[in-house]
Amino acid sequence: MNRKDPHRALPLVSASGGRREGDPPGRRRWAAIEDPLPLESGIRLPGVRLAYETWGQRAADGSNAVLVLHALTGDSHVAGPAGPGHPTPGWWDALVGPGRALDTDRWFVVAPNVLGGCRGSTGPSSPGPDGTPWGSLFPYLSVRDQVTAEAALADVLGIDRWAAVIGGSMGGMRALEWAVSRPDRTGSLLVLAAPAAASADQIAWGSVQIGAIRSDPGWRGGDYHRAPPGEGPHRGLGQARRIAHITYRSEPELDSRFGGDAQPGEEPAHGGRYRVESYLDHHAEKLVRRFDAGSYVTLTEAMNGHDVGRGRGGIARALGRAELPALVAGVDSDRLYPLAQQERLAALLPGADTARTVASPYGHDGFLIETDQVGALVRELLAPLPQPRTAPVPTPASPLT
Repeated sequence: MNRKDPHRALPLVSASGGRREGDPPGRRRWAAIEDPLPLESGIRLPGVRLAYETWGQRAADGSNAVLVLHALTGDSHVAGPAGPGHPTPGWWDALVGPGRALDTDRWFVVAPNVLGGCRGSTGPSSPGPDGTPWGSLFPYLSVRDQVTAEAALADVLGIDRWAAVIGGSMGGMRALEWAVSRPDRTGSLLVLAAPAAASADQIAWGSVQIGAIRSDPGWRGGDYHRAPPGEGPHRGLGQARRIAHITYRSEPELDSRFGGDAQPGEEPAHGGRYRVESYLDHHAEKLVRRFDAGSYVTLTEAMNGHDVGRGRGGIARALGRAELPALVAGVDSDRLYPLAQQERLAALLPGADTARTVASPYGHDGFLIETDQVGALVRELLAPLPQPRTAPVPTPASPLT
């Protein structure tokens, strides 16, 4: 018997799993960026809007605002249950709320969906100037461009300076870029499981994921958003997720969970799968239902280009600009962004001491899973900061509803 296609046909789903106009808004709100956004490439991106969520109340002077930045396939839904408008529960739910590390009785927590994303912010699947999806016409973005958009969001919200900027993985890249490019607007910094610049190994992993998506016939050069259900680049996006997920977990964890066992009821010698294959298939199928392939490519390209030292005299000189309190932490079993990268980063940041270690068997995903340890780091970062100087006021009205 021939072995089954390892990519496995996915159920019929919309060409893009990203959020569509008319879907329930959930908790998110929108901010419109009135002027075209200047990008590093020299392009000016028109019609930008960012989806965001908030928790707590903003002090009148904005002094209690904390910016939380998500990873590659995350979104603005840091806390709260799954439900209409939110296909997954909050990705750091245990950290946000009264009495928690991000104590909403004290802090005004803001989490945007990244520029280029697909959960409400402007990206390849959102309408372009002619009203049709941007698709292949969506421009290349850098991490710096994404932070430029987030700075514009802060302006809309009336926040001159964040009390803290916190992020892990891709969110950690953006948090670090905030500290380097806008130290006057970054009160303190927590970078988790992220480097100062993408390494050749990390670029290689990202590039093969991009290649998997672009090699899918359903990719259609990036202009697939109006294709019928089941005819989008689902196989390519699913394969990209399989590749990525291997790097997100550790070899010992995968081996202890699955070993070389066959999936129950299947026999690999007769076309069936191993348990670890079934696990990867499961994560692939989940992602294609909630994410857009164009956003995956756009965001991965931005991560591949991450380098805080580019055009700034190198990494050490660039990091020297960030003279502010900082914590840097990595996961001891992370094989995608190894702890040694965070140790080098901490050594170069003026306001950081030695890198902290999140002990976890789960690899890179440990920064999402080990919420007790991460919560302790957040508390340590925020504890020395002063209480808001003025009484809280309601969040400013969103320019878009």
